[in-house]
Amino acid sequence: MTSRIIIFDTTLRDGEQSPGMSMNLEEKLLVADALDAMGVDVIEAGFAQASEGDFQAVRAIAERTRNAVVCSLARAKPGDIERAAEALKPARQPRIHTFISTSDIHLQYQFRLTREQVLEIIRDTVTLARRFTDNVEWSAMDATRSDRDYLCKAVETAIKAGAATVNIPDTVGYATPADYGALIAYLKNNVPGIDKAVISVHCQNDLGLATANSLAGVLAGARQVECTINGIGERAGNASLEEVVMALKVRKDLFGLETGIDTTHIMRASKLVQSITGAMVQVNKAIVGANAFAHESGIHQDGILKNALTYEIMTPESVGLSRNNLVLGKHSGRHAFREKLSEIGIQIGDNGFEEVFHRFKALADRKKDIYDEDIYALLDMESAKSDAIQLESLHITCGTLGPQTAMLALRVDGEVRRVTMEGNGPVDAVFKAIAALVPHEARLKLYQVNAITMDTDAQAEVTVRLETPEGRIVNGHGANIDTLAASALAYINALSKLKMLESSRKIHLTEAR
Repeated sequence: MTSRIIIFDTTLRDGEQSPGMSMNLEEKLLVADALDAMGVDVIEAGFAQASEGDFQAVRAIAERTRNAVVCSLARAKPGDIERAAEALKPARQPRIHTFISTSDIHLQYQFRLTREQVLEIIRDTVTLARRFTDNVEWSAMDATRSDRDYLCKAVETAIKAGAATVNIPDTVGYATPADYGALIAYLKNNVPGIDKAVISVHCQNDLGLATANSLAGVLAGARQVECTINGIGERAGNASLEEVVMALKVRKDLFGLETGIDTTHIMRASKLVQSITGAMVQVNKAIVGANAFAHESGIHQDGILKNALTYEIMTPESVGLSRNNLVLGKHSGRHAFREKLSEIGIQIGDNGFEEVFHRFKALADRKKDIYDEDIYALLDMESAKSDAIQLESLHITCGTLGPQTAMLALRVDGEVRRVTMEGNGPVDAVFKAIAALVPHEARLKLYQVNAITMDTDAQAEVTVRLETPEGRIVNGHGANIDTLAASALAYINALSKLKMLESSRKIHLTEAR
């Protein structure tokens, strides 16, 4: 067996399926670029048949991805497979990933198919997918609750039909490491021709065991792990890419395996996904949480000062953090700033560099120390400058004596609009003012504020989630040293996305006519 583990990232498919985490095309491209840069082997770009937006995202990612295999999910239906193949045409390395359930509970209640009918569907759909690409993956949905001998027949059928990868997902997060590892070992020992395909693992986190189960599968012989940045995904999420990759790296003595991931990109990717989805990781999250490399206990601090290995099994630098990141301020020049970008794994063109540098200098005039996290926020919010709605000015009157008032000016499609509104608190006044200038029917579903760093002059990072009457959900993001300005920027960013969605819908309706 090979000692190389294939990292299959499904942040843009399974991750995006989780409620409130949908991404627009621009955001998906940012994530795809980050995944490709960090060395992900396979990027599952979406589910081409799910919507026109998903189709266009898969196609756009296929066009620009340089290194990774680009994959589209497809149900075991000819229409899905053909649509995936069409979206993947520009890809240098395309993969079609088709799936159907193998558990009796799914076959009886969801699909209403017999076991024999499913075997026939597997044979026909994998054969069809092979007409478009040699790189076909087949998944046995709900594999961990399937009859083992029947699962063996299904896997054998897929391999005979031409599947190069067979995925054994723990779809509902039911397995434990012992029984999941035993299942992978059983398949290796009982499926004829299993050596002709790569065994993949895809574990959901319903019992908090997704990473442990994935690693158990690897120990039993699986050579592809399906995972997501920050572990986002359906219900309780998926195995976290950063946890799987760092476990394999730190415990190479146990696993003896390698990945192609440049781990210094991990923190950047994590911050990017947090910013786009609004799903902030818990402070004690492994690898990427705010406390992952923090030490408060006196005993721990003493050990760290004497030798970091006493209480750290990996270095902050290995995942893209720097120990001493208080190195930039208002007197820093272009050279120092470019060096800092390089240090934290960010490459940016000359035009983009100048834009971000000027924003950095403006921030440095207001904030004494610039942390790595501040720079990430500057970069992640750079795309907001192209929004159809722009913040011109904001003045707030607030305090215990009241009333709380927002004087707001917005530039909407090039036209400056102004209003003054009162509210039940300053944030309410700001949001009412925005709604007065840009009328809409969307409801506020989430308002979340996080401090990017720990200082009193820290930038605030705000996430706003809006839902339309039709059920569309968009996330808006804003970062500013002023929390109310960040709140306004986040709300405006969400409304700009709604306007873009509405424009896209009108175009499609016109084309349909």
